[in-house]
Amino acid sequence: MSWSRLSLHWKIWLSTSVAVTALFGVTGVLLQRQMLETMNETLRTEARESFRAYESLWKSRSQTLASVAAVMSSMPNVRSAFQTRHRPTIRDAAGELWEKVADDLQETAFFVVADPAGNTVAALDSRLPVDLPPNWPMIKTVRDRFPAQASGFSHIKNQLFQLVLTPVYVDGGVGRQLMSVLVTGYVVNHLVAQRMKNSTGGSEFLFVSGDRVFASTLNDRATQALQANLASRGQGGTVGDGVSEYASFREQLVDLEGRPAGELWVFRSFDQARQRAAELQRYLIAIWIAAVGVSLLMTYLLARRIVQPVRLLDRAASQVAVQNYGIRVPVGGDDELGRLAGTFNSMCDSLQVAQQELIRQERISTIGRMASSIVHDLRNPLAAIYGGAEMMVDTELSPSQVKRVAANIYKSSRRIQEMLQDLLQVTRGTRGAKELCSLAEVVAAAVESNQELAAAANVRIEVDLAGGIELMLERSRVERVFLNLIANAVEMMPQGGAVRIAGRPVGGQVEIEVSDTGPGIAPEIRAKLFQPFASFGKRNGLGLGLALSRQTILDQGGDLSVADKAGPGASFRIRLPLQPAAVAANRRPSASNLEAR
Repeated sequence: MSWSRLSLHWKIWLSTSVAVTALFGVTGVLLQRQMLETMNETLRTEARESFRAYESLWKSRSQTLASVAAVMSSMPNVRSAFQTRHRPTIRDAAGELWEKVADDLQETAFFVVADPAGNTVAALDSRLPVDLPPNWPMIKTVRDRFPAQASGFSHIKNQLFQLVLTPVYVDGGVGRQLMSVLVTGYVVNHLVAQRMKNSTGGSEFLFVSGDRVFASTLNDRATQALQANLASRGQGGTVGDGVSEYASFREQLVDLEGRPAGELWVFRSFDQARQRAAELQRYLIAIWIAAVGVSLLMTYLLARRIVQPVRLLDRAASQVAVQNYGIRVPVGGDDELGRLAGTFNSMCDSLQVAQQELIRQERISTIGRMASSIVHDLRNPLAAIYGGAEMMVDTELSPSQVKRVAANIYKSSRRIQEMLQDLLQVTRGTRGAKELCSLAEVVAAAVESNQELAAAANVRIEVDLAGGIELMLERSRVERVFLNLIANAVEMMPQGGAVRIAGRPVGGQVEIEVSDTGPGIAPEIRAKLFQPFASFGKRNGLGLGLALSRQTILDQGGDLSVADKAGPGASFRIRLPLQPAAVAANRRPSASNLEAR
């Protein structure tokens, strides 16, 4: 079914539904996009916070190890035990203190006493899941930094350590001598990474150096995929493992000499956020469907509310088209549709009154024609009465003849009486009373009545009348003359144009010219233009307008004629008599003309 064949109800509802659905759809897309951007930014913020938490935890562990080592190296009994280089003696002296500290540092922390050459003398923690190396070669490389502590990362035998080296000196005869080095730290393994994940709210950690993975909180597949992607990208941002995507940050791990020893990657998964986003999206879709459904229902009811009075008006108008002027529509409310229904009812009242008036006028016209026929028929009985009377006066008649003539006279007079009785029942129309009128006001009323018709045809109406022209006229009839001339001009210009009404006093008359820019009047029809029922080139009408208009102007003491016009278009000239100044002076001043308006 084509759009033009749809009812007004469906047109309103469908167009409104499409607009509402599109509006909600665009709003939902924008809201979802804003929501995803907000969640992504929140994830990045959480990843940054996890990274800061890692830094804080890492520094705290490093500082704790450094503090413990410094305290133990300054204790006299511990220093004395270190001088013996006897492992049981060292364990007895420092073991109890280290056990207390190791409980706070978790299972991966260790404490090693090494000689100045880096060889292990004693290890104070046997709970480590890995074997500690027997030699610490980094001690030799950082001895120039003693007596200050040295800290950093180092990987030894495929293991990554965070170390704090604390030198222990003794006073000898030639000055202070390096007696031993306390090596404290912990192994960076999967257990450390998992505890860091638990401490940072679920962030994933990956410790790598080149192609070697020291610790990871991810499974092997995800670890290998992320390691490969990170190797190709070389920087943070968003990275995926083939299943999940993460926001990533990188921290460079440096050894005791300040050189790169590896990298720490912190990841924050988008999975939970996307699950929340998907759940929220489902809620949004449900809300969108509900909102669209409610809006469609509301627009349907609203369209029905709007179209129902229009439908009633349409049905009533179809009844008016078949001259059923008694139809009425209910007036529901005081809105535009209610006022339209009231106006329609008023129009039907006017049409009904006009129809009754037309019937009355038609009856009067019929009676008038009948009366004319009766008047025509009066001649015969009058002739009979005249002849009979003449015979009775001038001729000697016998009684029988007198009786016969008297009978004829009686019959003729009776017939005349009947005709006169019929004439008494005839109601004749009479001319209206004349009044002093402003020509500008009469023309303005006609222009105003035709303004809508002219605007629809793109016709411009121009008025140029001299001011102060007042005439004794039958106002309504003369106004109808201008109405007819303007309407004829507009009808002849369906593609648009202009109608110009100009008037100037000329001698004892006022000449008014009504011209247009239409196709004009053919010379062969000018002679028949003012005849009744003469219609040339018009779509409707009986051809009585110009005939009646000319008769109206003649009744006012003027004349209506076709004027010659230079250029395209038609021109009609109206001449009306002006009133003497003395008569006009005794009348009230007229209203302002069009120019003043």
